[in-house]
Amino acid sequence: MYSPPSPAHCPYRLDGSAADVHGEASALRALGPATRVELPGGVQAWSVTDPGLVRRLLVHPRVSKDAHQHWPALLNGDVPADWPLRVWVDIRTVQTAYGSDHSRLRRPLVPAFAARRVRALAPWIESTTATLLDDLAGAAAAAPDGILDLRAHFASQLPWLTVTALLGLPEDMHDGFHRINDTVFSTNLTAEQAAAVTAEAAPLLRDLLALKSEHPADDIASALVDAHREGLLSEQELADSIWMVLGAGYGTTANLLDHAVVNLLTLPAQLELATSGRVGWDQVVEETLRHQAPVANFMMRFPTEDLFDEMTGLTFSQGDALVINYAAVGRDPGVHGADADHFDITRPTVRDHLAFGHGPNYCLGAELARLEGRIALSALFTRYPDLELAVAPDRLTPLPSIIANGHQEIPVRLEGKPDRWA
Repeated sequence: MYSPPSPAHCPYRLDGSAADVHGEASALRALGPATRVELPGGVQAWSVTDPGLVRRLLVHPRVSKDAHQHWPALLNGDVPADWPLRVWVDIRTVQTAYGSDHSRLRRPLVPAFAARRVRALAPWIESTTATLLDDLAGAAAAAPDGILDLRAHFASQLPWLTVTALLGLPEDMHDGFHRINDTVFSTNLTAEQAAAVTAEAAPLLRDLLALKSEHPADDIASALVDAHREGLLSEQELADSIWMVLGAGYGTTANLLDHAVVNLLTLPAQLELATSGRVGWDQVVEETLRHQAPVANFMMRFPTEDLFDEMTGLTFSQGDALVINYAAVGRDPGVHGADADHFDITRPTVRDHLAFGHGPNYCLGAELARLEGRIALSALFTRYPDLELAVAPDRLTPLPSIIANGHQEIPVRLEGKPDRWA
């Protein structure tokens, strides 16, 4: 059972293994709209939990995402070079850019996620989903007791295949990129482990960029290479943008599917509402995004000057590190009611969430993730109506990450047994 610290404990120390993301989020929310915290590795920041404050910060012109311009702790050398989470501030992408740099880095990515192009992907996603569902039967037949890991075989596979197709990643490179991408989201790594991940990533990326330079195609990687060739992106921005597209396009949607499946299998009445057609799959997707934000915490933002928020009475000093706690925001009782911790696809406020950000920082891939979610969930429960968790929900192990909110495995049976979770 999660045991929150006393309000007198300051700063609040975040659990790098993320054993109880929502217990922690609830405790932080109780301490105020923003609370001083200690991140894994000993670095201090604010955790912002109030939805209104988050919205204001996300659109404030004097709040930067660029640590290399606006985080004094980094510029003064107070943040260790081997800080395990340093990759999240060292990367040079649209997710860490400020002002005109944000627009410049976003520009090469926009065409791939235009609404018309995303809609055109629907037949491909449907076909890929059908193939993966076919493969589940074989995996279950070969597994002991018919139990298979639905995250590995389906929830993570569909978004991975989708984003790698958009990126133009050759199949023979999938394993290496997949391994690195999964590991980099872990926030319980030692400094040595984090450095090893970085070292392994470099040659993989070098080979991909060489391939795209010699054999360009109609894909995101080629578009980024072209932007680099035209002087729009630096070499680091090019490399980091590749990893950003993979991470954002794969992990977030995998976590969305993961939590939607777990919640629906845990709450049969909710599942029946969806499978009967009384509630649309779009509602399921939105409530999952609210209830289990795929990105629990987003790092980081920095006021470029002292910032006073009139609504909360809080003052953030110039250069303070701000972490947006989307896990806490999604379950705010002031927005979603006293039962905000409950999963309810009929909830009137299912769309009133910030899981994809807000304003100019709104996620480019949001509609693609929604499309994948609707198609995948509808097809899964149509094909396997007796699907059931093979263990009780409280025995599922979370990902060891304060950033990525999902499970390490989802053991299921394609045909449920009467002795549910016995």
